[in-house]
Amino acid sequence: MCKQILLSIFLALVAPVFCVGQAQNDEDLANQYLSTSEYDKAQVYFEKWYDKDPYHAYKPYLNCLLVMKEYKEASKLIKKHMKMMPGNPALYVDMGTVEEQSGDEKAAQQKYEEAIRSLNADVQQVLALGNAFIEKRLYSYAQETYLRGRQLLNGVYPFAFELADVYAQKREFDKMVDEYLDMLQFSESYLPNIQAVLQNKMTFDLEGGLNEVIRTSLLRRIQSNPNNTVYSEMLYWLYLQEKDFYSAFIQAKALDKRLDENGFRILNLGRLAMYNEDYEVAEECFRFIIQKGKQNSLYMNARMSLVEATDRKIISTGGYSKTDLTELENEYLQILNEFGKNQATAPVISKLAHLEAFYLNKIEAAISLLEEAISLPRVTPQFIAECKLELGDILILTGEIWDASLYYSQVDKDFKNDAIGREAKYRNARLSFYMGEFDWAAAQLNVLKSATSQLFSNDAMYLGMLIMDNVGLDSNTTPLLMYSRSDLYDFCNRNTEAMSTLDSLLIEWPGHSLTDEAWFKQGGIEVKRGNYASAVSYFKKVYEVYPDDILADDALFKMADLRENKLNESAEAKSLYEELLTKYPGSLFAVEARKRFRKLRGDYAN
Repeated sequence: MCKQILLSIFLALVAPVFCVGQAQNDEDLANQYLSTSEYDKAQVYFEKWYDKDPYHAYKPYLNCLLVMKEYKEASKLIKKHMKMMPGNPALYVDMGTVEEQSGDEKAAQQKYEEAIRSLNADVQQVLALGNAFIEKRLYSYAQETYLRGRQLLNGVYPFAFELADVYAQKREFDKMVDEYLDMLQFSESYLPNIQAVLQNKMTFDLEGGLNEVIRTSLLRRIQSNPNNTVYSEMLYWLYLQEKDFYSAFIQAKALDKRLDENGFRILNLGRLAMYNEDYEVAEECFRFIIQKGKQNSLYMNARMSLVEATDRKIISTGGYSKTDLTELENEYLQILNEFGKNQATAPVISKLAHLEAFYLNKIEAAISLLEEAISLPRVTPQFIAECKLELGDILILTGEIWDASLYYSQVDKDFKNDAIGREAKYRNARLSFYMGEFDWAAAQLNVLKSATSQLFSNDAMYLGMLIMDNVGLDSNTTPLLMYSRSDLYDFCNRNTEAMSTLDSLLIEWPGHSLTDEAWFKQGGIEVKRGNYASAVSYFKKVYEVYPDDILADDALFKMADLRENKLNESAEAKSLYEELLTKYPGSLFAVEARKRFRKLRGDYAN
């Protein structure tokens, strides 16, 4: 008796394990025969697997029957599964698929419609049926499913995201956008999600019409719902995506007034416009805040930002006069006189030092300013490190190479695992390059590159490739020495000497591998001088003579940018942007080129 009890217990424990193992074996055999197109054998094991594990075996078993065109067996399987899983409308989609594949489209349509009619007010049930239709690419039925679910649930959940995806598949972008924007009426908390989704869709909108659809829908909603600021927020966001900073500024002023933001949004917009080189709008933003008066909490910040924007505009535009630089210097000094030299104004001191050293030849005054900034109370270690890097750069101007390297090394040591530490290491490598110590420069750049967990800057990568490509097996480093000397002159703003050295390189070493780099650098120097037409001619040579070189797309983009923004040749610029998109679709400049091309084509007209 005892033995019988023990045997029963043993069998009770072992049987489930045996069944699971047997089910797994049936699954493996079914899939194995399916992979070799032995469908008759696969069907036998699918049937066994289904008897033991219907939940997992159903779909592959059904697919096997459909491949075999065993429509009666497939229909029997679905009906059997319906009894096991009552209330699952997605099974009607399977039944409809069987009818459709057997040639009875009318019966299939009836099954699809029956599936939708059988829906209950259940979010998960609606989602499951919608997904079943989408898997079959039956987007119109998926659309009906979600609309029926919206009706049944009556405000509980609107299925807007799901409908938007369906409309996207059907390329009905106006309806897609309306669903996303309607979701904001359901809950404004979805704003970041909707912005992220639309940003992704705009990125891959190669035709460029989606922006206009979004803008039209937003403007219509703003007119009909003037008190709902969420659509104004969306329009402001859209202008930022398009880098239409002027329109963003108009929208930001309205939001600032309505929401009583005290200028915070406009200050941030100004800085964003400045970093994107739209200096006119940046200056308007900062002046808007300054006009609020000294009592405004952002007044000092706006004053400092305004002079920074003016600085960037003068230097980047090129062709500036001594008067321009002197007036800029006076603006910096006025800020320091008004607010004093302290932790808050320390960045102003640093920028003034850079201006005086590199553009006004007041090197001693610049060094004194930086040393004073470093000694200010409560300045951060990060700021001190930035000042040391600037001191190192200035010492290069005076030829004090070892002292410059010492400053870089201090920052590298103190911030070894930070971005500023990597920047210091790069500047030391660049300094070695200026001195003609190419092997040592390459070694330092390799250390940077080997730190795979850290960002390897484009400048560091380019310099490393330049050295590798032009030293290599060639023991004659004279051309590279000439180029590095021109690079040093360029760094020191000794433009005439830089151009002369590059001309000598091109004459003495015609056809050398550095030719395209030399032309490219000459183009950049001409931009600094304000000689934009001449700059275009150099970039054009790089692109036309070396179309497969790493600098080709860069040169093409710079040509287009100069024609658009400096030479007022919009038609030519549009053509060049289009050429870049056609010939270099994987370029780092492709996204920006596409935006500019669309703007010049008139896609963003208000």
